[in-house]
Amino acid sequence: MQPKHHFLIGAGLVTLLAALGAGQYALDRTVAAQAKAAVQAPRFEVDPMWPKPLPNHWLLGATIGVSVDAQDHVWIIHRSSATLNNNERGAELDPPTGECCKGAPPVLEFDQAGNLLRHWGGPGQGFEWPQSNHGITIDYKGNVWIGGNGADDGQVLKFTQDGKFIKQFGMEWGSAGSNDTWAFGQVAKIFVDKTANEAYISDGYRNHRVAVIDADSGQFKRIWGAYGNKPDDTNLGRYNPDAPPAQQFRNPVHCAEMSVDRLVYVCDRVNDRIQVFTPEGKFVKEQFIAKRSLADGSVWDIAFSKDPQQKYLYLVDGRNQKIYIIERQPLQLLTSFGDGGRQPGAFFGAHSIAVDSKGNIYTTETYEGKRVQKFSYKGLGPVTKENQGVVWPTRTSSN
Repeated sequence: MQPKHHFLIGAGLVTLLAALGAGQYALDRTVAAQAKAAVQAPRFEVDPMWPKPLPNHWLLGATIGVSVDAQDHVWIIHRSSATLNNNERGAELDPPTGECCKGAPPVLEFDQAGNLLRHWGGPGQGFEWPQSNHGITIDYKGNVWIGGNGADDGQVLKFTQDGKFIKQFGMEWGSAGSNDTWAFGQVAKIFVDKTANEAYISDGYRNHRVAVIDADSGQFKRIWGAYGNKPDDTNLGRYNPDAPPAQQFRNPVHCAEMSVDRLVYVCDRVNDRIQVFTPEGKFVKEQFIAKRSLADGSVWDIAFSKDPQQKYLYLVDGRNQKIYIIERQPLQLLTSFGDGGRQPGAFFGAHSIAVDSKGNIYTTETYEGKRVQKFSYKGLGPVTKENQGVVWPTRTSSN
């Protein structure tokens, strides 16, 4: 009987230990779930009714820039008829093939209700309109800045909000390199720093640098490449996520935005990373996002939340068709929303992003996406999903 007695005791201990282990596992999962739920992040819902329909049978082409001004008006720039096919631009053909449609003017301004307020843009006297316009920024003085990534685009343009030409920086030229200080190389976007009255040029689709100029005179102040290195235009070949991090930016350098604590966040798009610098170009840190994204990369554009500390950073990923919500200081990814598709809230070529004073997000889509969308800010909420998918409006009872 003694061996059987020992066997029963041993079996009981095994059962007890298994029960304790299962209990601990369940407890650990509960604690982890509670900790995850305790993490807060901004919540959004797509507004499928914004903006209102355009007049004059107008259509948008590849829509490659968005900015919000001091009045919370939303500005976009698109490539108009240049990226519309003949069926889309039938009214522009000679002879016309029908009443519809034609490309809208390149620059459009909307109010908060989605009404079209102003429209202008295209070639004019005294300046070289980009072959392929790219990026739009309304600065702290209300001026409108436009870049371009056409084959010979080496210029940045500055206008009033009525479309009156102010100044051209650089010139249309196909061979300016990353260490030149007289022209640019296919500029993606511009940010203007109010404190120093300097413009940060994301330069760009041919060059591999951030260039900083005086926002009035255009005088070059400083330039830098990845990690604060001197820019180098050596062809790095295709991005390899398993290789050591590239010591230079790949094309395109797609954004350079300054936060309230005066850190410059640079979109190194095809390298799938954000790099952070001081205004002088000293490297601070970096973070990879969706590091195994190939082709046109994951880090397309960024914008900051509108709380005083800009606690959150919003990042557009046009390869994976989503918006990431990131805690800015540690560059910690919290959640994301969006998916590929053509319905409201989905994306096809998600490209640019801006935020208004109420915290609402606006995005544009290039390629065949050809639209602007609004995502209404719904306050903070617990993070429950890594990716929320399409953030469709919550239904409310009519009773």
